[in-house]
Amino acid sequence: MPPLASAQAESLRPRGKGRPRTLETAAPSLVELLNLVRSETATTRQELERHSDLGRAVVADRLTMLGDLGLVDESELGTATGGRAPRLVRFAARRAAILVATLDQTAIGVGVADLSGNLLTEHHEAADLTEPPAHLTERLTALFRWSLDRHAASQGVWGLSLSVPGAVQSGAEGSFLTATPPIMPSWEGYPLVETLTQSFGVPIWIRSSVETMTMGELHAGAGLGQGTMLFIKVGRRIGAGIVCDGQLFRGAQGAAGLIGSLPVTSGGQSGPLDMMAGSDMIQREGIAAASDGRSAILADIQRRGGEITAIEVSQAAQVGDAASVAILATSGHLIGQVVATLANALNPDLIVLSGSIVQTNDILLAAVREAVYGASHPLVTRDLRIIRSQMGSSAGLVGAARVASEALFAPAFLKEWVMQGRPQAHPAFAEYLGHLAQTPQPHPAPPMPPASRTAKEPQA
Repeated sequence: MPPLASAQAESLRPRGKGRPRTLETAAPSLVELLNLVRSETATTRQELERHSDLGRAVVADRLTMLGDLGLVDESELGTATGGRAPRLVRFAARRAAILVATLDQTAIGVGVADLSGNLLTEHHEAADLTEPPAHLTERLTALFRWSLDRHAASQGVWGLSLSVPGAVQSGAEGSFLTATPPIMPSWEGYPLVETLTQSFGVPIWIRSSVETMTMGELHAGAGLGQGTMLFIKVGRRIGAGIVCDGQLFRGAQGAAGLIGSLPVTSGGQSGPLDMMAGSDMIQREGIAAASDGRSAILADIQRRGGEITAIEVSQAAQVGDAASVAILATSGHLIGQVVATLANALNPDLIVLSGSIVQTNDILLAAVREAVYGASHPLVTRDLRIIRSQMGSSAGLVGAARVASEALFAPAFLKEWVMQGRPQAHPAFAEYLGHLAQTPQPHPAPPMPPASRTAKEPQA
């Protein structure tokens, strides 16, 4: 009998004084013990007994069930401390895979992660989100299948997590999506969630790119171990990810950190931060500097028929072009003024800036630092570090993986599927999948190798 079937049969077998072990009695303790192991709060049976207040027999019994379901492993011995070496209880993170993707205005990224949210492989390529959504969904599906063929574990996929440009409304703890939320105007009415659920048969979660990048930085970047952090993404839109007490703060509707809508004033003009300091402003001012002769470097690009974008302005600034330096300094000071207000309110340990403009040169980062340090209380800035992200495009994929991992094992969600050993058995998801099965399924695109960039294996 397979382990899963054995565990389910055992769950109905009389135990002890004739009391059956049922879903209702076993599930809560299974959830508690599994999350203690998954978070590495407890790594031995003795520690599990101490942290859970469950008796030795119950802990042993539940670990046997979790082992039969393939969710924990006790094959490794720990260090002896005067007696017999204890067996370590480890979460079986490779039991299944999580598919992750980032959708940005000019690029898409896909990856495969384990159940702990650790990224196993990733691939990035240029894309245009203004293309018909069906074309991009086909490409996304093909890249997912290609990644699975190369890296996924025969164990299968348990979840799928997407990072998208705009804010995504909050849902209940662990709740998966049953309809596509508003992502961007050109995707209005397109059933992205429904199509991907039909294709892969797993729960799907979506978060904004700022939130996933914040999660990635918090769990695998400079924010590791930090209690309070601000993550600032600088691009066409400017957004903030807020971490309090080691947790991402999403707000009542999932709209926390939309600082790009805040009004600022510069040179006698007022407008939202996005318009006054984002990449569109940098590009616009760069073109003007090339046209009126203030920037010889940008004028040369324009004369040769090249396109002037925010990246060209950033690169020109890095080699000392005075007009470009002034443009980026203006952007950085405006962003810094808004970030200083957040810093005074939250007193963060760390502020991390990200985005291609920030990665290209030091000038915008320096201007943000100057504004924040100049406008914040001395206690706020005493130990405050303001740095650029070192994770680049990986941050969004790592964060998306963490979103799915935390949702899959959220107690309210986990207790509904843990006895069956796989999230597809969650009653609400099974019902949703059955509903989708009654609608025509799209023809999946065949797996195609990426044409633009080589897949990247994360460093161990």
